Amino acid sequence: MSTGTRTARAQDAQKRTDRLEVAASVLALLADRTRLALMERLGRGEADVTTLTEACGAARPSVSQHLAKLRLAGLVTTRKDGRRVVYALRHGHLRRLVDEAMNVADHQIGSLPPHD
Repeated sequence: MSTGTRTARAQDAQKRTDRLEVAASVLALLADRTRLALMERLGRGEADVTTLTEACGAARPSVSQHLAKLRLAGLVTTRKDGRRVVYALRHGHLRRLVDEAMNVADHQIGSLPPHD
């Protein structure tokens, strides 16, 4: 095996390792009920802290802390609207990920048959 082939394989292995690490990190962040509720609500569109607090039923300071974690991880974005800060999902992959997790929950709660 040539040195170039070994280097390419090592780079591919490192990319796979990096992808798995980042994916596990995202899933770990979403493994919290409040953060999952925030992400589910943001999947329906932008929202401010007041709207998100009402949607997830947690205390405002808690919601703010969870949003800070999601923002720091790059999962949500913010923009100013006057004095309000409006949050949004960074991209549609996150909405679909949360939607699929909720679909799995629906199947388990409702004893629905598996499907593709």
